[in-house]
Amino acid sequence: MPRTAPRRAASDPLARYRDKRDFTRTREPAGATVAVESLPAGSRFVVQRHRARRLHYDFRLEMGGVLASWAVPKGPTLDASVRRAAFHVEDHPLEYYDFEGVIPAGEYGGGDVIVWDAGTWDHYYQREGRDPVDAVGHGELHMELDGQKLKGKFVLVRTSVDDAGKESWLLLHKKDEFVVAGWDAEEHPRSVLSGRTNDEVKADPDRLWRSDLPAAEAAIALHPPTFEPVSRAELRALDRIGAAGRWEVFGRDVRLTNLDKVLFPPRGREKPVTKRDLVRYAAQIAPALVPYLTRRALNMNRFPNGVGTKGFWHKELPSHAPSWLTRWDNPNADPGETLTYLVVDEPAALVWVANYGALEWHAWTSRVEDPNRPTYALVDLDPGERTTWPELLALARLHRTAFEHLGVEAWPKLTGRRGIQIWVPVETGPSFDETREWVERVSRTVGAVVPELVSWKWQVRERSGLARLDYSQNAVNKTLVAPYSPRAAAGAPVSAPIEWDELDDPRLRPDRYTIRTILRRLDERGDLFAPVLTTRQRLPPLH
Repeated sequence: MPRTAPRRAASDPLARYRDKRDFTRTREPAGATVAVESLPAGSRFVVQRHRARRLHYDFRLEMGGVLASWAVPKGPTLDASVRRAAFHVEDHPLEYYDFEGVIPAGEYGGGDVIVWDAGTWDHYYQREGRDPVDAVGHGELHMELDGQKLKGKFVLVRTSVDDAGKESWLLLHKKDEFVVAGWDAEEHPRSVLSGRTNDEVKADPDRLWRSDLPAAEAAIALHPPTFEPVSRAELRALDRIGAAGRWEVFGRDVRLTNLDKVLFPPRGREKPVTKRDLVRYAAQIAPALVPYLTRRALNMNRFPNGVGTKGFWHKELPSHAPSWLTRWDNPNADPGETLTYLVVDEPAALVWVANYGALEWHAWTSRVEDPNRPTYALVDLDPGERTTWPELLALARLHRTAFEHLGVEAWPKLTGRRGIQIWVPVETGPSFDETREWVERVSRTVGAVVPELVSWKWQVRERSGLARLDYSQNAVNKTLVAPYSPRAAAGAPVSAPIEWDELDDPRLRPDRYTIRTILRRLDERGDLFAPVLTTRQRLPPLH
């Protein structure tokens, strides 16, 4: 059954807002800005230019813990001789204050929205102990606005209530020093947040608004976050710490332990890799890697005593973890299953993960806001005991050809162990069953070209040493190692993104890059995997 928002009690001021939305479909965006957030809470107002079925302006005043709201078809004006019709609509949550983006077609209020004006407001009679919520109830609200476009004294007056309870009001500007004759909102079309028009926001919205989530978690960024690199001073401070201590990094205080412990044995003539080396790498790679972990539950492959000992999967975030770490409680967890996961939303969190002895970082392929809807379709080329590296490259090239034929964009990366993975970013919508079926059909078509290389048996011992084209990873709580994550092997190899034409490079190996060499490659080539963070495509039907 699709999950919907629960019914609220009649006293809930946001009940009408929730009742008008289909929470299995709506993805309403929001955009935050420092300027808006710096305004004092309790006295804010916002006006949003909203192109739904008809253009109108949403006039919202913060009061009583919500945004009291009116729809003004022609927009507010500074002309004191003009009266604007306004219609009282449902209260909105405070987090709606900086709403800017697109509400999907077919949803209540579907259309594009910009923050046309924002600022603070004051109720005329508040000094006399009169509550603005009561004033709205009595049908007359006097206010003074201090916005970037609207300034001066205004009044809202209720004129009628129809049989359905719809309230008609008038919005007027009083005669004061801010009056401008003939002032028209349509002559001032740009957002005070982004400087963009409705058309520009519609073409490239910054965020989604998920009305089925708690309001504090509902604003979801559509573009990957960006982070400042770790500073040289911070790295020098790490070097000065003894075997244990506290490290101020990325604005957080991270407790470090056993920094001189060897976690990865050497490979060839290389030196062994210590926990200090791993923590340093986590800090250096974090700005590039964390966007792949953001808003995703993390499964950690831990080797507290190094890769020479048996590791284990650790999913539950321990109770002693720092309070600043982002947590997610899985609403679908059965008794005995992991409930609270770590979500690495900032670079310092990755440093904590490294110190915790997690040598491999595996994130879910769905976001915590919609755990049953993947954002990637995944192909895992899993070599068998008899599979040679050239044979695995041949399978990867065949997948490349298949994706080119289908017009699908996909990006390959080395696993850091023996295999190759291919990530296909998808627009949120299909279920795991659908992406798994799609990947299986593509891979079976590829496998039919070289049946002598591929086994479809589930058990490793039944595959006769052949490769498996593993589509089963397309499932909830199944993970593939994150780009740039170390792997638990000698020399600390990493899962490195590659370009498709590198499949023809005779020097290529699945564990070619390590935590000591990948940073230089990243500096020289950039993040080759970055497009998977911004590409949104629909999987074409397979015939």
